[in-house]
Amino acid sequence: MGTESGTIVARFEIRRRNYLSPAGEVVAPLPESGRDIEALVAVYKTMMLTRTFDTKAVALQRTGRLGTYAVSTGQEATDVGTASVMNPEDVLLLSYRGTGAQIWRGVEMDELLAYWGGDERGNDFAGPRHDFPASIPVGSHAPHAAGVASAFKLRREPRVAVCMFGDGATSKGDVWEALNFSGVARLPVVYVVTNNQWAISVPLARQTAAQTLAQKAIAAGITGEQVDGNDAIAVRAAVGEAVAAARSGCGPRLIEAECYRLSDHTTADDASRYRSDKDVSTRWAEEPIARLRKYLLNADAWNKSDEEMLAADCQKRVEAAVEKYLSMQARAPETMFDCLYAELPPVYARQRDSVKQRSGDD
Repeated sequence: MGTESGTIVARFEIRRRNYLSPAGEVVAPLPESGRDIEALVAVYKTMMLTRTFDTKAVALQRTGRLGTYAVSTGQEATDVGTASVMNPEDVLLLSYRGTGAQIWRGVEMDELLAYWGGDERGNDFAGPRHDFPASIPVGSHAPHAAGVASAFKLRREPRVAVCMFGDGATSKGDVWEALNFSGVARLPVVYVVTNNQWAISVPLARQTAAQTLAQKAIAAGITGEQVDGNDAIAVRAAVGEAVAAARSGCGPRLIEAECYRLSDHTTADDASRYRSDKDVSTRWAEEPIARLRKYLLNADAWNKSDEEMLAADCQKRVEAAVEKYLSMQARAPETMFDCLYAELPPVYARQRDSVKQRSGDD
């Protein structure tokens, strides 16, 4: 249709998916995956294990037994829900705040502690060897995900790359380049944006004028969708459909999971300097673990006894992981050079020998 201001050549919309209220009540017809109580109980257990691990990791850091740690409190449904709909042969590429996804995928908790304790052996995890280590640079792993998906397509393998990053990463060029290439090449990749409202101390409104982050997929020719990231059922349904579509050759998708970072950015941060306790308290009423627990209780799939046994089991497993981590023999200082190059250049070889000699003198 022609108008005085020109002809409309395209229209777009972003839909939001939500099935559970903060009280755990069903607010929309559940998808098939939302009626799989056994699967949801497994997701809930891993979410609880993740939070127990986070609490212990912070305690270890505060007592000088762990390095800086990024807590995932408030985004357990996004992390665990996403990982739970992946196949074992798929590849996960994530940022540093994805503990729940790694635990679900099979990374051992003592390995996670070793990594955060500054020991690179923690990245040599026993879980899915094809999953990538956590990316510290913001958004730099998005092009890696496009590369992994390109390999799948060239090899004609029915595998999917799942790339997770935060809202701040969507303001980086790396992410746009990955989205653009993925759209053009119709790659089997799913991008999950964990929109926890904060890029360290920068609120969402200060980093983008976009109404949603999901709409950033539109310019790349990718389907974008927003979900309630505190709703594990919504996350599993949206990401599950996206992964299935990518696996069947329908190309990439982007899922924006809205949640809230209830903790400091890391243990090196003090979030009270840039946000109020009142705002955070309000958000606690929406948090994902209590929401899923209430749903399972309402469905008669969970009870107080189950909760008590789970809490005890989580504590036991975390303490065992801590004991194993603390008993690890420290690496020799010169091993910091071991993974820099396939063949160490002479200048670094001399440095390595010097470090080794000095450590030997000690």
